[in-house]
Amino acid sequence: MSPPVTGQAMPHREESLEKIGEDHCMIKIALGQAEIIPGRPDLNSRALTKMIDRAVQDKADLIIFPEMSIPGYLLGDTWEQTSFLRDCEDYGQLIIDRSRDIAVIFGNVAVDWNKKGDDGRVRKYNACFAAAGGHLVGGENFSYPFRIKTLHPNYREFDDTRHFFSLRKVAAELGIEAENLLQPVTMTIKGKPFTVACIICEDSWGDDYGLNPVHTLTRYQPDFIVNISSSPFTAGKNTKRNRVFSKQAAEAGIPLIYVNTVGLQNNGKTVYTFDGSSAAYDRQGMIAAACPSFTPHLAIIDYDQLKAGAKEAVTAPPDASIGTLFRAVTYGMEKFLASIGMKRVVIGVSGGIDSSVAAALYAHVLGPENVLLVNLPSRYNSDTTKAIAASLSSNLGCPYIVIPIEDAVNTTIKQITTTPILMPDGTTQYLSLTPFMTENIQARDRSARVLAALAAAFGGGFTCNANKCELTVGYATLYGDQAGFLAPLADLWKHQVYALASYINDTVYGREVIPQKSIDIVPSAELSFDQAVDEGKGDPLVYPYHDYLFRSFVEHWNRATPEDILTWYDQGIIEEKLGCQPGLVQSLFPTAALFIADLERWWKQYTGLAVAKRIQAPPVLAVSRRAYGFDHREAQNGVYFTRRYELLKSKLLWR
Repeated sequence: MSPPVTGQAMPHREESLEKIGEDHCMIKIALGQAEIIPGRPDLNSRALTKMIDRAVQDKADLIIFPEMSIPGYLLGDTWEQTSFLRDCEDYGQLIIDRSRDIAVIFGNVAVDWNKKGDDGRVRKYNACFAAAGGHLVGGENFSYPFRIKTLHPNYREFDDTRHFFSLRKVAAELGIEAENLLQPVTMTIKGKPFTVACIICEDSWGDDYGLNPVHTLTRYQPDFIVNISSSPFTAGKNTKRNRVFSKQAAEAGIPLIYVNTVGLQNNGKTVYTFDGSSAAYDRQGMIAAACPSFTPHLAIIDYDQLKAGAKEAVTAPPDASIGTLFRAVTYGMEKFLASIGMKRVVIGVSGGIDSSVAAALYAHVLGPENVLLVNLPSRYNSDTTKAIAASLSSNLGCPYIVIPIEDAVNTTIKQITTTPILMPDGTTQYLSLTPFMTENIQARDRSARVLAALAAAFGGGFTCNANKCELTVGYATLYGDQAGFLAPLADLWKHQVYALASYINDTVYGREVIPQKSIDIVPSAELSFDQAVDEGKGDPLVYPYHDYLFRSFVEHWNRATPEDILTWYDQGIIEEKLGCQPGLVQSLFPTAALFIADLERWWKQYTGLAVAKRIQAPPVLAVSRRAYGFDHREAQNGVYFTRRYELLKSKLLWR
């Protein structure tokens, strides 16, 4: 690469606005919020072309598409296939050719076939392409006719540095400052030049990096800023994004246009929905246009409106309500089922809240006739929960079957305990089963034997009903109730599952489809007489507390450990830090010894056997700030307590 041209003198904003006034040229900008199918540049280019046709019909002069809108974003190591990279180039050229009718900005992988990346393979860039008149623009002040992503996220689900070469690395290779490579693009639209700051997703979140691309580019006083993104849905993220982008536009006095993807992408163990929620911010930071979430959409706005200021702010779609969670979960389920070609599902329904909510969600997505509900009672299942399961199926209109497991479980127990083991010395021995082992035999018999066989006969798959609290500490049987092709509730805490149940009844169906008894009954696996629901006996998890304790282990940005938890307990701020009900801890654990015993029990589960279970769990549908799977990467290192924890524990126990 030859040294890049490093830009011109930066005009004052007043001069720039004065020039725009003299060269007044009203243009219409289209936000192409497209559904992107990962790994399908053929389908994606077709979708973009259709949006281009619509934008041309609507007299738009520029259309903007999301980051990686040709290949998709979360592709795993597909990026190592050179034939796939050439395919992306070819389909990208089709979009460039269409810029004869309308100027286009879009995201694609860019390849420098003469250079290598850090992995020794051909060098790839996550790039923003700007085209007008049938050819790319931007090469006049940069060595490539595209712009390269500067900041590569390497946290949560992101793994950009594994495949792509960043602008910061290009700068280091050339021995210059990265700021010198951040150059706007000049596009001729309707015969007039417009200077555009092209930003790619993470580049707008530069406050946590040593370089802030937005601040650097706005010094050139561009006519507007474009952020193309492929940003997965996370509950509450859009609220922060709108705050950040609004501030950037207002501080610079420059309109900002954000275009994001919709659809579903995954990195194997974790499945992500992309909500879009694209928006245009005027020069005062007000939202002038906003696309609806979870649907492809073409929004067109006048540039003059962004430049002068919107007459009235647009309200962005909510993203943290229980209704939004319902939309995200059902959207993800629908897209995932379609992507794997599954049209029918079998669900084991116990009468409990998790399986009831799962049944209602699948019935909503697939239609009740395509969801077979199965009750699998043993001697420990009460008439109460069996009646709830039957009522649920009737309310939803799903086919329903009852298959008792008692005989099969007894056969397994008999086989294990009465079959002799021949030892090397010629003697025989027999194995015995504890009550806990017997509980797991029931759970595995239900899933690995009955549900799996029913799914094959029904022509579908069977699902996992585990919630996030259970997954955190492994309170779901491996190869039993933790089995299935998808875990749609596994990124929802128990209290969120309850909230979904109420929302489904009150808002989605407008009637009681999930029986109220399912909501009111004590949560229980019903695998022994010690879990008799009619006697108020249930799970060892106290969800109003453990939901929040476990959330601190997983979702807090600075993830909590027993040292943190015990420090907060000692300081009397434990409920405040966890976010649970005030006074709850003291009522549950009257003494420090009881509190510590509970904490250590679940920490050992979370960092011990539960890790192995999670590694083998079905893919998780992500909606939170940290979902299990690739988003929460973990190794089987075993249980550990810090030195300061042990010292504080000793102090509290001997106080």
